Amino acid sequence: MRAANAWTRLLEVVGLTGYGERAVTELSGGQRQRVALARSLAPRPRLLALDEPLSSLDADLRARLAVEVREILAAAGTAAIVVTHDAREAEVMASRVLRMSAGVLQ
Repeated sequence: MRAANAWTRLLEVVGLTGYGERAVTELSGGQRQRVALARSLAPRPRLLALDEPLSSLDADLRARLAVEVREILAAAGTAAIVVTHDAREAEVMASRVLRMSAGVLQ
């Protein structure tokens, strides 16, 4: 029962309360991304590495989820390192942005 409560809490954090019984095929792209984030947060990591977490989504959904992911991570108390090629996405998601070019920190 404890694990079920933890999962319910994570679904609340990612804005998917009541979606726990749905099949993945019944979820939108954004909902699938949030489920993946909830699964990543389940072990309660202090630091999470996200590599192009929104790259498979359309531009409108990417913009909205960039804000949501930042809020979800803050609510979970989890720091993240986000790797992305989208400068706007990085600026929305991050409290600090580091740019690299040819493997060198700029």
